[in-house]
Amino acid sequence: METALISFNQIVTMIIIMMIGLLCAKTKLIDEETSKKLSAFLLWVVSPLVIFTSYQRPFEAELLKGLFIALGLAVLSFAISILVAHTLYFKKDGKIETIEKYACIYTNSGFIGIPLVQGVFGSEGVFYLTAFLTTSNLLMWTHGVTIMSGIKDRSLLKKAFLAPAFIGTITGFITFLLRIEVPGILLRPMETVGGTNTALAMIIAGVTISKADIGQIVKKVRIYKVCLIRLLVIPLIVVGVFSFFDFPQTVVGTIAIAASCPVAANVILFSYRYDKDSLYASELFVASTIFSLVTMPILMLLI
Repeated sequence: METALISFNQIVTMIIIMMIGLLCAKTKLIDEETSKKLSAFLLWVVSPLVIFTSYQRPFEAELLKGLFIALGLAVLSFAISILVAHTLYFKKDGKIETIEKYACIYTNSGFIGIPLVQGVFGSEGVFYLTAFLTTSNLLMWTHGVTIMSGIKDRSLLKKAFLAPAFIGTITGFITFLLRIEVPGILLRPMETVGGTNTALAMIIAGVTISKADIGQIVKKVRIYKVCLIRLLVIPLIVVGVFSFFDFPQTVVGTIAIAASCPVAANVILFSYRYDKDSLYASELFVASTIFSLVTMPILMLLI
């Protein structure tokens, strides 16, 4: 119950910041070009710093054990997501169905997951979240690309290893294992910049929502189906399966939050790249983000 309350308070905070972003977009204080630059800054600088600094802690065998448990749970959660999505969309490979399949599997665990986990479990939660982010990046550029393009291209795997979050994870993990401590004069600025993660992520989300035609979104029944699968069906199965394991709540809760996040922003980028319906992808992203503000606190009661 306490975790759910902390989660609810954090989500309320995120909603308010999101509304500020929406207001800034409506008043033209932040235009599309500025939003793109803020997104790039968040992706390439802020998020990797949040991940890297989460590893700046004394080495403990229990933390390392928890990280490997988190990795196993992350793989299990994706196995569940892929099984559910492929079962529901079996032999359905049209432009719309491929987007929906991708949207059901991959979550916005970076933009939404990091600030929420950070608010609920602190830097230790972000530490464990890196296991989910790493798994997600590797699968997005292999399995995810195969779904969207219909082509298996293993050469794309190298892009997963060049992802900012992956680089932040690997460098941070190395410093953790080798017990390398970044001097305070460098660590404090890194933590300060990383501290802008929640504000930037939610402002960008608010700007994105401001561009959506909510009137059109509410009329599309398919969107409700995808949101139901992404935000309730899959997370409930994941949480149910996780309940059979006697693992630390911080580890289980972190991966459960990541698996319960709304549709990944990459669904829009991949839709552009592989000639799918990018407008529909954007609508799924916006709708799931809005609905998650209600579903995620409810799911936290079960963790």
